[in-house]
Amino acid sequence: MPFDRIDRHILTLLQSDGRISNSELADAVGLSPSACLRRVRALEDAGVIDRYVALLNQDRIGRRMDIFVEISLNSQSNEVLTAFEQAVAQSPEIMECYLMAGDADYMLRIAAADPTHFEHIHRDHLARLPGVSRMRSSFAIRTITRSTAFPLPAPSREQQRDAAPGPRA
Repeated sequence: MPFDRIDRHILTLLQSDGRISNSELADAVGLSPSACLRRVRALEDAGVIDRYVALLNQDRIGRRMDIFVEISLNSQSNEVLTAFEQAVAQSPEIMECYLMAGDADYMLRIAAADPTHFEHIHRDHLARLPGVSRMRSSFAIRTITRSTAFPLPAPSREQQRDAAPGPRA
């Protein structure tokens, strides 16, 4: 879905504050509230806006440690991959899971309270995942940057031309 300047502005503002009121959003992007709401609904209907969430402060909820776990499986069969992915999806301790290219098959992110808590997660959850042949864990010392906001594509020349005021040749 191509975005015009207003769509990009709406998406940028919503990524930084999902609780912004439609009235405030409309003022910020220079639209009437009804026109702004139509744009937001169109972005939702197109699946560009997936959902609205509250981002919790990891330190304040006692999950101060980020652990990245590389997982290698004993087979690349569809059955093993599917069983592993279904088990991961059912484990609330696993915050993120990525299918990887490279040495490991998957990369997991775990948010734990402390090393003892991670040991529990490792023993009671990770070690029981189906098809795992090797796990390698790395602890983050400090988070340098973390964002949930995606950079939005710049408008194409055609979009810029179409948005330019005045007669076209």
